Amino acid sequence: MLFNNGRLNVRKLEKKDNYLLAKWLSDPRVLEFYEGRDNPFDLEKVNTAFYNPNDDVNGCIIEFEGVDIGYIQYYELDDETRETYGYPKNTEVIYGIDQFIGEPAYWNKGIGTILVHSMVEYLIIEKHAGLVVMDPQVRNERALKCYEKCGFRKVKLLPKNELHEGEYRDCWLIEYRRKL
Repeated sequence: MLFNNGRLNVRKLEKKDNYLLAKWLSDPRVLEFYEGRDNPFDLEKVNTAFYNPNDDVNGCIIEFEGVDIGYIQYYELDDETRETYGYPKNTEVIYGIDQFIGEPAYWNKGIGTILVHSMVEYLIIEKHAGLVVMDPQVRNERALKCYEKCGFRKVKLLPKNELHEGEYRDCWLIEYRRKL
């Protein structure tokens, strides 16, 4: 277990979780904001994208009241991403996170807020992050409201940052800065 917050648990991704990722990432409701409805995943694609031993991404499964409901990943920003976002190299520890709740029955219940808040706390305390960043699409208003509730603030617009459903979409660079 990576961490627990009441009814919410986050655990490391295991090989046996590949079927969950394939289920969630073939659901058009989930794909609307994560990967795109024109980009569904099957088991082979999940295994390639999420189980690469050379990848520095730490994948995790979100459990709520004992039910696997989604995915979250965290990673330390590399030099190229720091440069893209406008952060100097080697000045502070910066982590990025991405997540989705793959079970729509668990949407709009405040779980995302608990999840993001808990992950930020974990990264600050356990990984000594000075900054946590995300780059959600501008049109993903529900996610942006969640992130703002968790203390993230918009830093800058990233024009045409993400290829999504055949178009390059604008994203916000948002950040949570550790309070000193």
